[in-house]
Amino acid sequence: QVQLVESGGGLVQAGDSLRLSCTVSGRTFSNSIVGWFRQTPGKEREFLAASEWASSGTIYADSVKGRFTISRDNAKTTMYLQMNSLKAEDTAVYYCAHKQGVLRLASGYSYWGPGTQVTVSS
Repeated sequence: QVQLVESGGGLVQAGDSLRLSCTVSGRTFSNSIVGWFRQTPGKEREFLAASEWASSGTIYADSVKGRFTISRDNAKTTMYLQMNSLKAEDTAVYYCAHKQGVLRLASGYSYWGPGTQVTVSS
């Protein structure tokens, strides 16, 4: 069982930066992967980025490559998503999720956090 809790969301203006945190607890494994997703009403959940917990492997969606950066602090069991140059269309509920398996696949996540709202005003 793995528990995840997101934090750091809020209301910002277009062009601002925001860092989301995902605190991970419970049983993690050497092949654990934590990913970030977002969702807006009426749309499917969108994969953003993922990182291997025990190594330096990362992957990004083309839509956020160059603006968003995923990183981790193993000592704090926290995964971060640094978001720069935010746009109004980045407004969404942001989720982190955990899986064991293949980094490059955006599917297969079993455990999810409750989400944190990010609102970007234009």
